Amino acid sequence: MQLRKTFQFEAAHLLPLLPEAHKCRRLHGHSFKVEVVVEGPCDPQLGWVMDYADITKAFRPLWEKLDHYHLNDVPGLENPTSENIAIWIWNRLQPQLPLLTEIVVAETCTAQCIYRGPNR
Repeated sequence: MQLRKTFQFEAAHLLPLLPEAHKCRRLHGHSFKVEVVVEGPCDPQLGWVMDYADITKAFRPLWEKLDHYHLNDVPGLENPTSENIAIWIWNRLQPQLPLLTEIVVAETCTAQCIYRGPNR
């Protein structure tokens, strides 16, 4: 069974390693959407894999570091590509959510990154 919980945050960033002329090298912002995906057996007694509230509780401290911030100023996100944001989130959530299987980061409604952890 797979559960997906979606979160949204607003943030600014720039991608400092791109050529000067690239539009993403300039400061800009996104309404980021993040999906946290967990997978595991459905508990026959409770009827669920886990409580969605536990996913929210685990993600909330990360959301507080990301929402309405300049991502380049967040330690570990000096080059805040969608890929690096997904890895950053994974590394902080996985210890609390051992059933974590995927992080999806969408920076627009047509562009998203899917990260399935280091062992896949």
